[in-house]
Amino acid sequence: MADAYLVELVRTAGGRRGGALANWHPADLGAEVIDALVARSGIDPAAIDDVIVGCVTQAGEQAFAFGRNCVLASNLPESVPAVTIDRQCGSSQQAVQFAAQAVMSGTQDVVIAMGVESMTRVPMFSNTKYHAREGLGIGPFSDRILHRYGTRDFSQFRGAQMIAEKYGFDRDALDRFALESHRRAAAASDAGAFAGEVVPLAIDGGLHTRDEGIRADASLEGIGNVKLLEDGGMISAANASQICDGAAGVLVVSEAALKRHGLTPRARIVNMTVTGGDPVIMLEEPIPATIKALKRAGMSIADIDLYEVNEAFAPVPMAWLKALRADPARLNVNGGAIALGHPLGASGARLMTTLVSALRARGGKYGLQTMCEGGGIANVTIVEAL
Repeated sequence: MADAYLVELVRTAGGRRGGALANWHPADLGAEVIDALVARSGIDPAAIDDVIVGCVTQAGEQAFAFGRNCVLASNLPESVPAVTIDRQCGSSQQAVQFAAQAVMSGTQDVVIAMGVESMTRVPMFSNTKYHAREGLGIGPFSDRILHRYGTRDFSQFRGAQMIAEKYGFDRDALDRFALESHRRAAAASDAGAFAGEVVPLAIDGGLHTRDEGIRADASLEGIGNVKLLEDGGMISAANASQICDGAAGVLVVSEAALKRHGLTPRARIVNMTVTGGDPVIMLEEPIPATIKALKRAGMSIADIDLYEVNEAFAPVPMAWLKALRADPARLNVNGGAIALGHPLGASGARLMTTLVSALRARGGKYGLQTMCEGGGIANVTIVEAL
């Protein structure tokens, strides 16, 4: 089978809700990532066969063929097409996998896979709440789904609580994990580990280059004082991912395109897996998905040098570590979404960008990325650093 190569990987630094990126239209955020990928690779913009854009809340400024609007806002010629996809939090990870599949099939040679989410300008759930306010329909979950699962209230917050209980984690353990995410992210940022992957964006007062969510002064006491999302629970805003604005992207090419355009690959796709499971507990699916991916690749968890498991909620990567008997020292080595933020549709490409960067910086060979996703789905991508 033909190979798919990752040539350039870039991201914006995350912006807090109402923060540094609040004045950026999401299509322009996407355009900046596209232009950075083209400029850094030196490829002819007209050589791009397609642009695949992950975005979760496709409403308002992220509606109306949003991926195409990112292209129209960029320096790409209008001859370059685009499409917008939604696999919830894994949308841009799926974009990478779709791009790799296109390249490996021989139908395309150069594809940009990316994601964008402005959670400030297009708030989470705004694509459903206005319909509900106007009394239009019953929402995304039909009567058939209600009869099958006994509920229309599929809650990620409740799923996170269920995972914590199932794997025996208490509030203190979750908070300690959250603190470590901030410590690792702060150390990485201070050491310049993100410098090569971040696209500087113009904001009032200068350039935005540092993830706003990182709290270098975070303490266990401070995290522990944050109000719980529900009485008797363990999940708080401090041990969950931060609402975030951002974009990230990957240039995916074939071996023929490497030679034709004189490109240098940074990584090679080894395996792509996606699975579906229980939509109620929802966030546990990265565990069976990883087991399946490793089996398909003929690998064990010991073969993987670094893992990026999205920190949607602290219990998710913690349960993954426990079930896979994985090494905590190899997980989210530069911090995760608890510190860096979780710009929904952009997070998959953001994790891949950080993973490949960290692998190359540390001399590692294999990296694994996985994310929990709405509906009980999970993507797993294994890459080899080059």
